[in-house]
Amino acid sequence: MSDVADRLWAALREVEDPEIPVSLVDMGLIISIDYDASTGAAQLKITYTAMGCPAMDMIQDDIRARLLREPEVDHVEIEVVWDPVWSHGRLSSSARARMRELGLAV
Repeated sequence: MSDVADRLWAALREVEDPEIPVSLVDMGLIISIDYDASTGAAQLKITYTAMGCPAMDMIQDDIRARLLREPEVDHVEIEVVWDPVWSHGRLSSSARARMRELGLAV
């Protein structure tokens, strides 16, 4: 993975789900990140916990806002995918611990 891609993953760890204070990365919502140096594009594949997630637009806006703060990123392309389907198995151990602290079943 490139240094830029590593930094983009780190930047996305700062973006939390608007309903649960856990990063999108730890929630398992970010499927992949690619970076095209020739265009300055961060290209993401993301998923959601459910097709009817009311926060879809807000999450994508938060992703764009955070990644556009990175000096190499001129624009962000987001593709929503439903394969792989999100499941609790995508949660990181830190997300599980945080959700338990909040009294949520995981």
